[in-house]
Amino acid sequence: MSDLRTVTVPLGDRSYDVLVGAGAVEHLPSLLPATARRVAVITQAGIPLGGAEALTALDLGGRVITRIEIGDGEVAKSLTTIEHVTRAFAGAGITRNDVVVGIGGGMVTDVAGFAAAVWHRGVPVVHVSTTLLGMVDAAIGGKTGVNLPEGKNLVGAFWQPAGVICDLDALDTLPARERRSGDGEMAKYHFLVGEDLAALPLVDRIARCVRIKADVVASDEREGGRRALLNYGHTLAHALEIATGHNLTHGESVGVGLIFAARLAERLGRIDAARVDEHVAVVGDLYGLPTEPPAGLDPAALLELMGRDKKALDGLTFVLDGPSGVEVVAGVDPSAVLDTLHRYGAQP
Repeated sequence: MSDLRTVTVPLGDRSYDVLVGAGAVEHLPSLLPATARRVAVITQAGIPLGGAEALTALDLGGRVITRIEIGDGEVAKSLTTIEHVTRAFAGAGITRNDVVVGIGGGMVTDVAGFAAAVWHRGVPVVHVSTTLLGMVDAAIGGKTGVNLPEGKNLVGAFWQPAGVICDLDALDTLPARERRSGDGEMAKYHFLVGEDLAALPLVDRIARCVRIKADVVASDEREGGRRALLNYGHTLAHALEIATGHNLTHGESVGVGLIFAARLAERLGRIDAARVDEHVAVVGDLYGLPTEPPAGLDPAALLELMGRDKKALDGLTFVLDGPSGVEVVAGVDPSAVLDTLHRYGAQP
């Protein structure tokens, strides 16, 4: 496969490869542990690569395949789903020598990774990402987790995969809105590295995003510092997802969150209006994402939700642009956040 790109996430003896390209799923057998006699596939209805016929067509070396289907949407990204999955592991006799394979978008790989992390205190997992969002973000780096009513991704674990496949053929089946959800994460990388990623062919653009994330993960695997930069735009984004009942997709919320973070940085004197305009141009003009929050949201409620963000160890914490680039800023004045929300269109 001449168009295949391989990016290594360098973590010493836990390093793994991310394979990017059309038809990359054909390489799945090469990523499975030699010890595995059973494969537990976690997927959803309607995902072609996770269908029974597609799994049968893969040559997995005679391994026994158990297909576990989970629900759609953020409501299914829950501890109830983890119980369903792990009980299916028990029924299939999955051991530490076997392997879990998540086939789907970020929700699937988050659930598959967390279930693998807690089953028998850790079994190998391989992700086959079928969405742009998963390819450039969710499937890479080992962050797994599920939601609670109180917030997004509040229960989880760091559990690195044994390998990741990004099969570009899967993107042909995505609805336009789901594709835009991945564009929100791609927009983020523009500001982290200052490169014109849109000028690259898609396979190279995805591989470049994977490389950026791989380098950050290698330097800060458990988000003690630098890795938090990957959450640029996410503080408001996660609050918007909850406040709208997930009517905004993750990528759409990140797009709005990126513009808000830029406006907040301007409000705090960290950047000028021209830099804000650059954010609007990338998010709105280049990727066609929303740049303003939906009408009718209560700024005080959004502020409370942002206070529950996992980065908020010392007051309100945001990833903000500034003279030295994007960085984590703790202890942001709540009144500045509220003022920016009011100016940015959120109304009580």
